[in-house]
Amino acid sequence: MNNHLRTLREGRGWTQGALADQLGVSRQTVNALETGRYDPALPLAFRIARLFGQPIEAIFIAPEEPDTPARS
Repeated sequence: MNNHLRTLREGRGWTQGALADQLGVSRQTVNALETGRYDPALPLAFRIARLFGQPIEAIFIAPEEPDTPARS
């Protein structure tokens, strides 16, 4: 899942470690989130959204659903 986490974090002048401390996760988790290797569980996504004062949808971009053939 793509996201704007790195941009938001850097905009506040925070390191990955500083963000991790505020979220109660490891720096490696923040790195995995930023690089799209890890999708957060809903409670973590809510903590991130609250921390940055934005809705979850403004931070995380859901992948496009593949087109499915119409049923008749």
